[in-house]
Amino acid sequence: MCHHCVTESVKRRMLSRRAVLGAVPAAAAIALGSSVTAQPALASEPRGVEDLTHELHHDFPTYFGEPGITVSQKFTWAEHKFNLNTIALNEHTGTHVDAPLHFSENGQSVTEIPVGNLIVPLAVIDIREKAANDADAQVTPDDLKAWKDANGEFPDRCCVAMLSGWASKATGDGFRNADSSGVMHFPGFHIEAAAMLIEETTAVGMGVDTLSLDHGPSADFATHYAWLPTNRWGIECLANLERLPAKGATLFVGAPKVRGGTGGPARVLALV
Repeated sequence: MCHHCVTESVKRRMLSRRAVLGAVPAAAAIALGSSVTAQPALASEPRGVEDLTHELHHDFPTYFGEPGITVSQKFTWAEHKFNLNTIALNEHTGTHVDAPLHFSENGQSVTEIPVGNLIVPLAVIDIREKAANDADAQVTPDDLKAWKDANGEFPDRCCVAMLSGWASKATGDGFRNADSSGVMHFPGFHIEAAAMLIEETTAVGMGVDTLSLDHGPSADFATHYAWLPTNRWGIECLANLERLPAKGATLFVGAPKVRGGTGGPARVLALV
């Protein structure tokens, strides 16, 4: 169908929709937003929602240093009476999911991650003090043991997330923190911590508030290669983890459902 035909069709539908909406009683409109849905099992009785997602835009820092998203407006309100953008996107941009396929030959693609693994309890490992003194700090087995001493066992099928305080740097060069030779410096998970979670817990996800599950100087992506091929997922570039308790929040991961995708930007929320 030609662009002109599409435009005219949308205009007619919008005019018709306005007429219909004008006749709908307010009570009916309220009822549309009050449907009851089944509730998933939650880590605790929720009191509120925290958004753990950075706003995605052309200048958001990326691992490779190049813009990860380009948005071009194809239709405009002024000309067509509706807005529509086209988006060119690197899957691993902004707050995003690493699917198992990202670092394995035949792991789960992003659309194959079981939905039950995308609504899970959240455990937050706070290494802000260590990261403030060392940009290359890592979550180690000792950090995991300290968390267990303070909070008990890791919840069944949880996501374990690193809180390094790095999210506050996302608006500038400090997020990549590359030195004069181009090597980046930011915190991540040590391979031994990943191995401990794989061997001793049923965790299904790993999250970081930095650009990578591995710390910045990593040249071998050891944590990626250990974690993702076990059909566990990762989330990178999380925001606002400091607003959450160490234990008790429930994570909702709005992973994109793209056939064959190795990941993709996600809306990540936490019920607390």
